Amino acid sequence: MAIKIYTRTGDMGKTSLIGGTKVSKSHLRIDAYGTVDELNSFIGLTCDHLTDEHTRKMLKEIQDRLFTIGSSLACDPDKEPLMKIPDLKESDVELLEKEIDAMMDVLPPMKWFIIPGGHVAVSTTHVTRCVCRRTERICVNMMEQNLFVDPLVIKYLNRLSDYLFVLARYAGHLLHVAEIPWKPRI
Repeated sequence: MAIKIYTRTGDMGKTSLIGGTKVSKSHLRIDAYGTVDELNSFIGLTCDHLTDEHTRKMLKEIQDRLFTIGSSLACDPDKEPLMKIPDLKESDVELLEKEIDAMMDVLPPMKWFIIPGGHVAVSTTHVTRCVCRRTERICVNMMEQNLFVDPLVIKYLNRLSDYLFVLARYAGHLLHVAEIPWKPRI
């Protein structure tokens, strides 16, 4: 018999962190790793809209790192988990920086703010960037509320949102889609 997907343990609005501690489903830590999950899903959607193999491989790598981050956030920091949780590394941030620099080398300099749009791949990547920024804000809020979050998680999410901004521009470049400049009313 297959394992059932439902457990009924959350029917009263509680869930367990890795380590067994029960918390409300509205707890900031649950919000954080739930938003990481949402971000991971949007990374998958972004990947589905892009055809460049290098970029697709990079996005799959990012999804793996987001599972690492989600696992870290899902742990009760006061209890040692029974299972080994993978670590985020400084080299993961450095990889994002390397990828940003490589894309920037082929993009024209930005002369104006750009409006997201022009192609579904560009728009989707911008939505993904916005979810990443929200994820980062939630993790910063955790830190400000004295809930443990690895500082490298915040640094990675910050750099990931930069990567996604440049990726949106790069996707437009590969698709020969003109950027839409923001022209403020005067």
